[in-house]
Amino acid sequence: MERESMEFDVVVVGAGVSGLSAAIKLMQLAQEQEKEITVCVVEKGSEVGAHTLSGAVMEPRSINELFPDWKERGAPLNVPAGEDQFLMLSETGAQKMPTPPQMHNKGNYIVSLGNVCRWLGEQAEALGVEVYPGFAAAEVLFNDDGSVKGIATGDMGLQRDGTPGPNHEPGMELHAKYTFFAEGCRGSLSEQLIRKFDLRKNSDPQTYGIGIKELWEVDPEVHKEGLIQHTVGWPLDKDTYGGSFLYHLDNNQVVVGFVIGLDYENPHLSPFEEFQRFKTHPKIRKIFENGRRISYGARALNEGGFQSIPDLVFPGGCLIGCSAGFMNVPKIKGSHTAMKTGMLAAEAAFEALTKDEVPAQMDSYPQRLKDSWVYPELHKVRNIRPSFAKWGFWGGLAYSAVDTYLFGGKAPWTFKNHEDHSCLKPAAEMPKIDYPKPDGKVSFDKLSSVFLSNTNHSEDQPIHLTLKDDSVPVNTNLAVYDGPEARFCPAGVYEFVEDEENGGNRLQINAQNCVHCKTCDIKDPTQNIVWVVPEGGGGPNYPNM
Repeated sequence: MERESMEFDVVVVGAGVSGLSAAIKLMQLAQEQEKEITVCVVEKGSEVGAHTLSGAVMEPRSINELFPDWKERGAPLNVPAGEDQFLMLSETGAQKMPTPPQMHNKGNYIVSLGNVCRWLGEQAEALGVEVYPGFAAAEVLFNDDGSVKGIATGDMGLQRDGTPGPNHEPGMELHAKYTFFAEGCRGSLSEQLIRKFDLRKNSDPQTYGIGIKELWEVDPEVHKEGLIQHTVGWPLDKDTYGGSFLYHLDNNQVVVGFVIGLDYENPHLSPFEEFQRFKTHPKIRKIFENGRRISYGARALNEGGFQSIPDLVFPGGCLIGCSAGFMNVPKIKGSHTAMKTGMLAAEAAFEALTKDEVPAQMDSYPQRLKDSWVYPELHKVRNIRPSFAKWGFWGGLAYSAVDTYLFGGKAPWTFKNHEDHSCLKPAAEMPKIDYPKPDGKVSFDKLSSVFLSNTNHSEDQPIHLTLKDDSVPVNTNLAVYDGPEARFCPAGVYEFVEDEENGGNRLQINAQNCVHCKTCDIKDPTQNIVWVVPEGGGGPNYPNM
């Protein structure tokens, strides 16, 4: 069966805040200048917002620019940020610390970023953008000259071996003058394009964290709407970067999450178990022990910052938002920068599309970024996250204070970033970690957690967690690193089981559980796991995350 095709001026891959902001800005410019522009957004989640997971405290700078009247339009920014607390945890105690200036949240809002995306999707459609949820962009299409032609969505109804099943439907080709890749952190097509066009030739490798989050309904007595709490210290050791967040929403709801830098060294470490252990701390337990857990999810996040931003444009398209990596790590925020980069790319595309001859590459986008507030904001904090990798927790904390208060972010040097997968040490060299069993009140197991993410994949489709070499998981990962994929995955996807036919062990991949966090693609020490998109509509269905 041949694939049908559709033609647009711009195709956007991903209906996150960046992709939707780009689509909206394009249509706003077209209406202002009375031009005809066609824009399409494809989203692999079952609905807009289904795969969106973030803390999230949102800085409204970009939404103020995109929709100055967002309050009148009913944008779901309902909980103004209140008190900021920054705590240093020991195993049983909590010391209140001065809140770093980057983490002051006055004027910001505690939000469900998924609900913000749903609202942005409505605004986009009202402006004439075609939004197609449930369609995964599975392939980049190229013209004869090597430029990007668009994308093809994945086939539906394939069987486990990749052959068409009885309900097979071929994917659709979406052709465009420009294709915006807004897949979020570690987007599979974005990574292919970064390699094909050598977009990292002028930048450091990207580094990442894994963020694991739960939404709770808590006892009204421990709830304080607008309260923002961050912790560092226990349960992590001094060589592992990470910390927690607790944000008090309305309706007695609290979001709690834990972020761990994926440059950790100990293969015995389990980010999921660290998060569950964190909630047993006396200061934290009292918030949740009489509450009810509503939802669970996980997502990788960019931590490389300024020096890890790749080249952004290539013939026929560009990278925007977290596909490129614009998160401000010390702020613990990336939605405002992601939105702005989408808007800047839209301005560049509109300028190019309205020329007599449309250029192959929208070269004004990188310059627009340099001239915007995003560039100096990220440049100012460029050395803070790498300082923790360089000197550990206490050294990084000390350097960050010096960089912030003495140099004001203008130190005459820039620290380098590294590849996270190269940091893992052999299991025999690192101490084992004894994690307590879940108590079922504040701490839980992986499978009951994944159940709350509403994750689903068609069971007979091809496994989307692919291996370059089937022998590597047992012969190298298990033999040298004690099978770290069984621990770094927060959804129980990877499991080493007895191989009754051949003796020994084999890796079992429970692809049905995958919450699309991308941690395996990043942290696998042999880079043998390659995450590709499953059938459209599969994966988590996050409510209010």
